Amino acid sequence: MSILIQPLITEKLTRLQEVHQQYAFEVAKNSTKPQIKKAIEQRYPDVKVSRVNTMIVPSKPKGRFTKSGFVSGRSRSWKKAIITLKEGEIDLFSEI
Repeated sequence: MSILIQPLITEKLTRLQEVHQQYAFEVAKNSTKPQIKKAIEQRYPDVKVSRVNTMIVPSKPKGRFTKSGFVSGRSRSWKKAIITLKEGEIDLFSEI
């Protein structure tokens, strides 16, 4: 299983990229900070990672009304990693 699942692109994270050289990725839930750092530096060879911050995003209750009544459930929980770079730049849009 791959450690890096997908890059996260939002307005707030785009501002972090421009100002602080920080990028966010969805990562495997059981991955560690050294594994994430190694995976980033292997996938983007011209980049040096200075710091990795991780957080587990909890699941949230979801529900909707249907013809048969209220259907409830939960969204999945996942892990987010915020990568701070020493040098280099990641072009996320070239992969699309």
